[in-house]
Amino acid sequence: HHPCERACNRGEFDEALAICKLERHVGDAALAARWTFPPPEQERAERVAIVGGGPSGLSAAYQLRRRGYRVTILEARPELGGLMRDGIPGYRLPREVLDGEIRRIVELGVEVRCGEALASPDVLERLRDGFDAVYLAIGARSQKRLPQLDYGEPWVVDGARWLAQSNAGAAPALGRRVVVVGGGSAAIDVARSARRAGHEVTLLALERRAQMPAQADEVDEAIEEGVRLVDGAMLTRAAPVAGGGVALECVAVAFVAGAERGAFSVEPVAGSGFRLEADAVVPSIGQDPDLSALHPALAKQGALLRVDARQATSAERVWAGGDVASAARFVTEAIGMGKRAALAIDATLRAREEAGAGRLLGHGVASDRQVPFDAIASFYYPDSARASVARLAVAQRLDSDAEVQLGFAADRALAEAQRCFSCGTCIACDNCFHYCPDLAIKRVPGGYAVDGDYCKGCGICVRECPTGSMEMVEEVR
Repeated sequence: HHPCERACNRGEFDEALAICKLERHVGDAALAARWTFPPPEQERAERVAIVGGGPSGLSAAYQLRRRGYRVTILEARPELGGLMRDGIPGYRLPREVLDGEIRRIVELGVEVRCGEALASPDVLERLRDGFDAVYLAIGARSQKRLPQLDYGEPWVVDGARWLAQSNAGAAPALGRRVVVVGGGSAAIDVARSARRAGHEVTLLALERRAQMPAQADEVDEAIEEGVRLVDGAMLTRAAPVAGGGVALECVAVAFVAGAERGAFSVEPVAGSGFRLEADAVVPSIGQDPDLSALHPALAKQGALLRVDARQATSAERVWAGGDVASAARFVTEAIGMGKRAALAIDATLRAREEAGAGRLLGHGVASDRQVPFDAIASFYYPDSARASVARLAVAQRLDSDAEVQLGFAADRALAEAQRCFSCGTCIACDNCFHYCPDLAIKRVPGGYAVDGDYCKGCGICVRECPTGSMEMVEEVR
């Protein structure tokens, strides 16, 4: 999930920069070379407990530890990783990559206590007493259920549980024909994993293909791998048939997405009923967090914990993020919430609210400043096609758990990086210096300065800036 690419200015010129794949290239290089993070510049006495070792908890641990806090992660399961380990197959997230990234964070000096669950409000209170701050990132593990299915039947298999077992190398047999119900990333992962296990797989999705919440690449790859997609349709009834198997009565629907994620309406299409036959049905329609150990100590908002813009809960010194506090359900979103909470915890423990707020760490640049496309002198850039993504051949995918999307080689990564507009960043090109008709631009250590005694405000320097890093504003009168 990389919404940064939708915001990339290059997309208004030809094609957006392949930001996701470039960041992957750097990450792969870091793991290959075993780069480590520098230790904190100073150690602090305050202790922070992080409950949950998934993407949001790990993100918060990283941000807090590099600021010198004594960080302890409490994870209910035997290993860190959360749904990155249990819910994302190795052909999308190789385990050596996941383990390598976790290792780099832990080696910063993070204490890890696996096998410790947040089982009751009393445990939360003990954490509040023993730590200066608590960040809750317990995820969402309670599977949503379809009312049309009897979950006591042996041919109904919980999607999240089956996927976790599959990712651990111990997937239970499902029979030859499998119908997976759902249109999100988890349903796609179940369907593709079932194909790798040798099953004939049909994916039944409420949404039309273009509306499915799963990434388009995932849907394309699933279909390439032989998953049959039945989109825009709903299960109405399921019953076993004589001789074995189950019959699924379905109907086509008009799906209308609501204003919020997860909100929608469906209208059955008259006379559109049809039937699917299967040996197993695997519903994978999403999960909710289990808040039984947190309520009533913490306020809820629907099925989630209620948090403010800085991830703070209703309890003092307790923050929350990831799937327990958001319906976004993306790893990138969870990582961002972990960072946002870490900045808020740091600000609170330092007793100064401005710590990190609105700033990019280490750069001193206002993070809310956006450079529009029309600020870029795009005539300095030639048309250049976005680097394509190489994929493993379909036959090789189904015979192994090898990663499907392949990374960039160094030359391709460098070529793609050269397409970047470097929006808002001075690249010391000297255009402003050379094009100023009044010699008002002066080179100074670290950049340039405008001499107000000579500048007449013609704006040529701004128009000729290829990165939009200059702007002209009216002086206060």
